[in-house]
Amino acid sequence: MDMTNKEYGKYVEKKAAPSPTPKNLAWAFVTGGLICTLGQGLLNLYRSMGLSETSASIAVPVTLIFLAVLFTGLGWFDKLAKHAGAGTLVPITGFANAMASPALEFRSEGLIMGVGAKLFVIAGPVLVYGISASVIYGLLLVLLTGN
Repeated sequence: MDMTNKEYGKYVEKKAAPSPTPKNLAWAFVTGGLICTLGQGLLNLYRSMGLSETSASIAVPVTLIFLAVLFTGLGWFDKLAKHAGAGTLVPITGFANAMASPALEFRSEGLIMGVGAKLFVIAGPVLVYGISASVIYGLLLVLLTGN
């Protein structure tokens, strides 16, 4: 079949199911809110166990990262994300999933060429541009304020 880009675009538009945007937004809001509520609950739990504010604040993201990676390894994170959508991308859990998924997918290729090489496939650009932006911001701050 020989189509132009415009014809192909119309064909895909006709075949693609419309996205239920209001439903997706609601699920993302609820799921993201539940993950954040879990984080607050963990903070309260750790503080009630006698941890200082600083120690409890460090324990919460460690726990959320551990749970996201564990759920990724068990195949639960993808099932949750399929129904919850962007709500699972609350930065820390989504980033942990983005790091663990490629590593798990390519583990059969070995620790170096599989896990090690694929670990930063998705997260690498986030790190590169995040670090680059922070360096540029820092330089601008120093140049403009003299601090």
